[in-house]
Amino acid sequence: MSNIAAPGKLSFDNTEIAFKSKSDKDLERAYWLFKMVASNTLIKIGTPLTNFSLNIGLPIQGIIRNTIYKQFCGGETIAGCAPAIAHLGQNNVGTILDYSVEGEDTEAVFDYTCQEVLRTVAAAKNNPNIPFSVFKPTGLGRFELFEKVNAKKELSDVEQVEYQKMWDRTNRICKACYEADVKVLVDAEHSWIQDVIDDIAREMMELYNKEKPIVYNTYQLYRHDKLASLKADFAYARTQGFFLGAKTVRGAYMEIERDRAIEKGYPSPIQPTKEASDVDYNDALLFCLDNTEHIGLMAGTHNEESSLLLAEEMNKRGIDHKNQHIYFAQLLGMSDNLTFNLAAEGYNVAKYMPYGPVKAVMPYLFRRAQENTSVGGQTGRELSLIIKEKKRRKQAKR
Repeated sequence: MSNIAAPGKLSFDNTEIAFKSKSDKDLERAYWLFKMVASNTLIKIGTPLTNFSLNIGLPIQGIIRNTIYKQFCGGETIAGCAPAIAHLGQNNVGTILDYSVEGEDTEAVFDYTCQEVLRTVAAAKNNPNIPFSVFKPTGLGRFELFEKVNAKKELSDVEQVEYQKMWDRTNRICKACYEADVKVLVDAEHSWIQDVIDDIAREMMELYNKEKPIVYNTYQLYRHDKLASLKADFAYARTQGFFLGAKTVRGAYMEIERDRAIEKGYPSPIQPTKEASDVDYNDALLFCLDNTEHIGLMAGTHNEESSLLLAEEMNKRGIDHKNQHIYFAQLLGMSDNLTFNLAAEGYNVAKYMPYGPVKAVMPYLFRRAQENTSVGGQTGRELSLIIKEKKRRKQAKR
C-alpha cells in the first residue's frame, strides 16, 4: 500500500492532532512557559538569577525540573528518557537523544561525552523509536583547538595529540553508528570553526556512507555560502562514490555571527535578509529531493512553509512518505503542530530530545529560550495554537 497522501490533506492548524498527546495539565504548563519566554525582560533577568540560585545551592531545581525542563527535556539519563521516547513512539514520532551538557572543555569531559554518545547509539540500535544519534563537535574537543585548525595555524606537538584524540572520538562514534545501522547527525557550530568540522564530516561520510547515508553533516542556510557548500559536497560525494548525509537548518548563531564580523572587520557570513535565508533553505530541500537516491535529508526546521513545501513536493514526485532518505525534525516541546500532523500523515519525523542533569543542561535551555525570543513570531505562534486547543477542549466538554 502506497504511503502517498492526496494533495492538500496536511494541515499544521489541526491542534487536536498537534496536542493529542498532551493532558490539560501539560497544555496549561506549556501555555505559561511560552507566555514567560515571550517576555524578553523575563529571559534577561531570569537567566542570571537562575544561574546564581543554582550556583549557591538555592532549592530551585525542583521548580525548574517541573517547568522549563519538563517541557524541553526528556530526562536526566537515557533510561530516564524511556517514558518520553515511548510516548512519542506511540504517535509515530521518533526520538533523537541529544546529550545537552555544555560549557566543559577538559579531556576527561570530552571522553565522557564520547562515551555518553556511544550509549545513545547502543540505545538506538535496540529501539526502532530512536532513528538518529547526534553529537556537537565541541563536545569532543576544545573550541580553541577547532579555531586554530580552522585558521590554518600550526599546532604544537601537544595540540596535534589533542586534535588526534578529538578525531578519534568522532571516528569512534561514526563507526559505532555504521556498525549499529544508526544514522548520526553532526551538529553545526560557529562559522569560524565550521570549515574544519565540514572537513571531518566529509571524511566520516567517505568512510561510512558507502552503502547508505549514516553520517549527516549540518548546513546552516542562514549563511549565504551554504547552499553552494551543499552542492559542492554532493558533487564530491558522487565523484568519490558515497552517499551525502545532509541536515538542513536555518541556523542558531545569527547575532553572534554578525557582531563578530563587525568586531573583526570581515563581511558577515549571514544572509542579508530572512527572505534570502528562506529561498536558500527551500532551494536546498528541492536540490536534495532532485537527488534523493544519493542524499539522505534531515529537514530540521520549525518553519511551516518549508515543511509544507517538502511534504507537498514528496507527494508531487511520488516519493513514499516512509522513504528512509527523508526525515523531518523539530525540538522537543516546540512546533508540535508540525511534528504530530506530519506523523499523522505517515511522514518520517523525529524530535530532538535534550537530556542531562538539570543544572548541567541549564545553559542549553537558556540558549533555546533566548533563541525563541529572537525568532520572529515563533513564540506567538506556539501560544496561539495552545490557546486554540484550550478553547477546542473547553467546547468539546460542553
